[in-house]
Amino acid sequence: MNSQFGSKTLTSSAGGPDSTPRTVAVIDVGTSSIRMAIAEISSGGGIRILERLIQGVSLGKDSFNEGSIQKPTIEECVRVLRSYRRKLDEYQVTDPSRIRVVATSAVREASNRLAFLDRVYSATGFLIEPIDEAEVSRVTYLGIQPLLKAEPALKSSTTIVAEVGSGSTDVLVLRSDNVDYSHTYRLGSIRLRETLEAYQTPRTSSRRIMETQIDRTIEQVRQHLRDGSNVELLALGSDVRFAASQLLTEWNPASLSRLALAELEAFTDGILELSEDQLVETFHLNLQDAESVGPALLTYARMARAFGLEQILVTDFNLRDALLTEMTVGGEWSEDLRNQILRSAVDFANRFEFDRQHAMHVARLSVELFRELHQEHKLGPRWEMILQVAAILHEIGLFVSTKSYHKHTMYLITNSELFGLGPSDLLRVSLVARYHRRASPKPNHEGYSRLDRDDRVAVSRMAAVLRVADSLDQSRSQRVTRIRCHCEDQRLVITVDGVDDLSVEQLELRQRGPMFEDTYGMQVLLRKGRD
Repeated sequence: MNSQFGSKTLTSSAGGPDSTPRTVAVIDVGTSSIRMAIAEISSGGGIRILERLIQGVSLGKDSFNEGSIQKPTIEECVRVLRSYRRKLDEYQVTDPSRIRVVATSAVREASNRLAFLDRVYSATGFLIEPIDEAEVSRVTYLGIQPLLKAEPALKSSTTIVAEVGSGSTDVLVLRSDNVDYSHTYRLGSIRLRETLEAYQTPRTSSRRIMETQIDRTIEQVRQHLRDGSNVELLALGSDVRFAASQLLTEWNPASLSRLALAELEAFTDGILELSEDQLVETFHLNLQDAESVGPALLTYARMARAFGLEQILVTDFNLRDALLTEMTVGGEWSEDLRNQILRSAVDFANRFEFDRQHAMHVARLSVELFRELHQEHKLGPRWEMILQVAAILHEIGLFVSTKSYHKHTMYLITNSELFGLGPSDLLRVSLVARYHRRASPKPNHEGYSRLDRDDRVAVSRMAAVLRVADSLDQSRSQRVTRIRCHCEDQRLVITVDGVDDLSVEQLELRQRGPMFEDTYGMQVLLRKGRD
């Protein structure tokens, strides 16, 4: 097993209340390797890496070729994870809250992923989370913030953050610290290799075929760049870090370094001329890295060339670092991250010519009601965000048709790509938006029936709040700006200040209030407050 010791220190903006440093661990079950980072988190949120371990596995070959993870590979993963468990025991890291184990595309796409997860859990006690693309983008954005702030040139540029993995390529497009676009493409170094092998591509034409597939993906990224943008490429991933270690004589992995494209291209040409066995012998790579390094470096080089760059930025930041950064704040979303999610929702709604003033006002009222009703619903900040996004998007279905537009809204949200929200959260948002009008949730409704009981209850409660908030702006004049709430005799009394006549809102609430009463056991009463 490969083990790397070090004292790398990351920074974070928040820390826990306990003054004693915590020892934690993150494990990334990837396409071609299983990696673990053990770290110490200080009370101020600083992260000191204690040890890194890496062991190659063949998950990607099984999953991408066969569609499932074969038994020998499962047992190999179990062997590796058992050894990691023993290492954690040495560090006395046994509390499950201090260990996070995630899996990416190879496990996520395997038809027998549940059997794989169950086997690992029964053998090691590790509960693996197959994280989706949205979560990878979210934790990556959170983790790279200190790096971006440390490089002044990036503040005035459009920064493409790209990580070419074995199974997929993650892309974040940032402009002035804001997320313009995020997507995960099914373009990975192992996928490229497997495609060539599947079609028995001659070595003489394999590079041309890889370049064709890479360029198709690059063209999709290009469509999301603004004309005239000053572009920087920040490359993440073990393959480009390997290239930097070979090409930069004074490379400092802990900071951003610039790698000349001409040198990267020449190095890539040499790598692609060598066989996997020659790469292992020459550079002392393991077999899995030897298989991935050529296609990955070719992707970075083609991307930089396509955007007219002479240099790319390289850092040793990785998914484990991102997950550790998230652990410093206990999984809570930062204010900046929430703003990025809301910004993504507004950008999405703009495509459908939504009534911005009405939607944003309803979203603000929804948040006020959510907080006033916290003792009733007892839901956390994640549900507040889901409610807020649903309020922003609740009428986008009007772009399709005025008839049953709430169902069109649900369809559009479910099939969208909003930064930071994965398929599960998108489903919750879409259902809250759908039920802002017409029928209440029913067990046989599409999507709603897939939720567990807690989520079904939460969706109903959020949809009931959204109905009340939407009713308060029935006039679409945004005249209801100041509200106060209290419970009185099994009623939610909403006092509205500064509005003389509430008859329009009261009539609307009589029609749409029954869902709130069914969900919370309280009628809603509007009262006129101070002028």
